[in-house]
Amino acid sequence: MIEVEHLTKRYGDHTAVDDLSFRAEPGKIYGFLGPNGAGKSTTMNIMTGYLSATSGTVTVDGHDIQKEPEIVKKNMGYLPEQPPVYPDMTVREYLQFAAELKKVPADKRKEAVEASMERMDLTDMQNRLIKNLSKGYRQRVGMAQATINDPQIVILDEPTVGLDPEQQREIFEYIRGLRENHIVILSSHILHDVSQICDFIWIINNGKLVASDTPVNLESSMTQQQTVRVTVQGTDPDALSAALADAVEDAQIQVEAGEAEDTLTASITSSNGEDMRKAVSDAVFGAGMSLLALNQDSKSLEDVFLQLTQDDDSTAEEESAEEAETGSDEETAEEAQEETAEETAEEAQEETAEGAEEGSEEETEEDKKA
Repeated sequence: MIEVEHLTKRYGDHTAVDDLSFRAEPGKIYGFLGPNGAGKSTTMNIMTGYLSATSGTVTVDGHDIQKEPEIVKKNMGYLPEQPPVYPDMTVREYLQFAAELKKVPADKRKEAVEASMERMDLTDMQNRLIKNLSKGYRQRVGMAQATINDPQIVILDEPTVGLDPEQQREIFEYIRGLRENHIVILSSHILHDVSQICDFIWIINNGKLVASDTPVNLESSMTQQQTVRVTVQGTDPDALSAALADAVEDAQIQVEAGEAEDTLTASITSSNGEDMRKAVSDAVFGAGMSLLALNQDSKSLEDVFLQLTQDDDSTAEEESAEEAETGSDEETAEEAQEETAEETAEEAQEETAEGAEEGSEEETEEDKKA
């Protein structure tokens, strides 16, 4: 088990990670989501011992990453966003080097290298220089080094970044295969795939944890409003509307002609939080109509992500706008003060010059009298 408690990381006045706490258990894949700059990579770097925290702890089976780094890192594999590969090494050379660094026993290194290349489909590329590999294959090499010592915990920061859809699918399939015997933590912007393979989701924004739950619970918890859409065989919209109104209380119902001949479509929206599908289908059959299609609208993980992160973004934008407006007002005030000062100085200079001229004229008159 890995536990993160009150984790905070500051850079001067900027707080990149703000009092994060969560835990991860074996046999699950955890999705770590957040907009750019939210603190995901910083948190992952602290969890893997690449950065120290300002405060808080990260422990693996009771071992603190800062106090016992060797014990923790022995049970951890990490793939940062940019794979840490050496371009002038061949694939085999690099994986042998990685196995040695991760202290895989000497008599088991060859077996570990062979197994990691086979898992990531790298056997045919083993003698090629890494710099000559495509982006997808370099990512596979990075994945192979992260898991070459069969670690208990695998942390993957944007493992599919820059890959084409087929390569993304292959990487996610491999990650899915790690679930049984590992704790897998991954960050990704491909929210649809994350919702499909992750058992649990953490969403952070501005360094703070804003959501923590299963994908299904996150999608269902954001709103109580449900919409069911049906297509039926029938020609009497009033009969269908009446039957649906009797079946679902306090619902908004819209019925109109369908695209196909002798069909009707209806949307039923309710805020009572209950599953309406059975009641709607029973109502259709009760009205003597045939049910051709029934679909329930639901929020996707992407909708949830945007709702949780855009509110803070808009607040930040408003604060920035207020700061900019305040700054503009201050600049205007400063400019006004400078203009006033310049005008005062000019007036003083003019008065001084006039005084000097008057004094000069008086001296001339006195000289004439003398």
